[in-house]
Amino acid sequence: MSSPRDSSVLFTPLKIGPVLIPNRFIRSATHESMAEKDGRMSARHLELFRNLAEGEVGLIITGHAYVDRLGIASPGQTGIDEDRLVESLASITSVVHRTSSKIFLQVAHAGRQTKKRLIGGETPVAPSAVYDPVFKITPRELSGGEIRLLIGGFIEAARRAKKAGFDGVQIHGAHGYLLSSFLSPHTNRRQDDWGGSIENRIRIIAEILRGIKALCGRDFPAMIKINATDHLPGGLTMEDAVKAARILEAEGLDAVEVSGGMSEAGLGSVWVGKRKEEDEGYFVGYAAEFRASLKIPVSGLGGNRTFSVMENFVRNGRVDFISLSRPLVREPDLIRRFRLGLSERSDCVSCNKCFNPRGLACGDLKI
Repeated sequence: MSSPRDSSVLFTPLKIGPVLIPNRFIRSATHESMAEKDGRMSARHLELFRNLAEGEVGLIITGHAYVDRLGIASPGQTGIDEDRLVESLASITSVVHRTSSKIFLQVAHAGRQTKKRLIGGETPVAPSAVYDPVFKITPRELSGGEIRLLIGGFIEAARRAKKAGFDGVQIHGAHGYLLSSFLSPHTNRRQDDWGGSIENRIRIIAEILRGIKALCGRDFPAMIKINATDHLPGGLTMEDAVKAARILEAEGLDAVEVSGGMSEAGLGSVWVGKRKEEDEGYFVGYAAEFRASLKIPVSGLGGNRTFSVMENFVRNGRVDFISLSRPLVREPDLIRRFRLGLSERSDCVSCNKCFNPRGLACGDLKI
């Protein structure tokens, strides 16, 4: 069904690598807590992603999938560490591709932000043995050989994602997880080739990206979710974050999604409470700085709720894509409703009750 809003910049297509995204809306990776105990995607996943695709989300990014058993972040997390998982993943891409939507798999490793009981009693790993006051753990510093193995794990995860029919992958380099902790000087205090300068701190991600492109082909898109700030003294600076993105762009990175925060900071990317229109897109300002320095598309997130505000972000060249998380939990058909002029603003109240360990679902009791 056509609509006057079809001519809006938000409903014009744009490529990420060679993959044409039908509109400018991205379902930002949102941990679903719906996987089977062995890491396989479930029937609940199938329904979730079907609804998002039928709701006309341009690009769906799955919740983080662990590339190694030591990288499990929480119960109910999807796995991508073994070939046996490809079949369940393929059922998801199959249902999404019945629509015009595209879907990327987010590949991740928890690093020090996990619990021993989730990873078989092992000590969590990190670039340096820096105590995490939230998880109350001092991680074990990775050896150079272990870093090489983890790089291989990310590359193999991308191979499995491609085999399962995903249109691309997103490397999770944000929010204090393993790759984010390599980027941050707060958590990376190494004195070898993996620490120190931003060129060394980004090296693990650059080698992952290089390997993905070599194994999966230059035409298989790889984007990154990256912090603009850790919200921590001594953490990643905006200057270094943009420089890291430029390094990755030269290695073949296809797009950037800009976020911020980590658990230790007490301030992540999903801030609680409704915001005035002028306060929406609280990471868009950061994203605009990335966009000014890069040639690849950039997506901005952070409390985006109002159609006209999001439209202005893209029309004014601050970002190329709009990332949404919580609104699409409550209203998986929001993008279709936007296009048809049936909604001007998401009904999401930003209560964060949707992040339920029993499964992602809107927890606002007023529904």
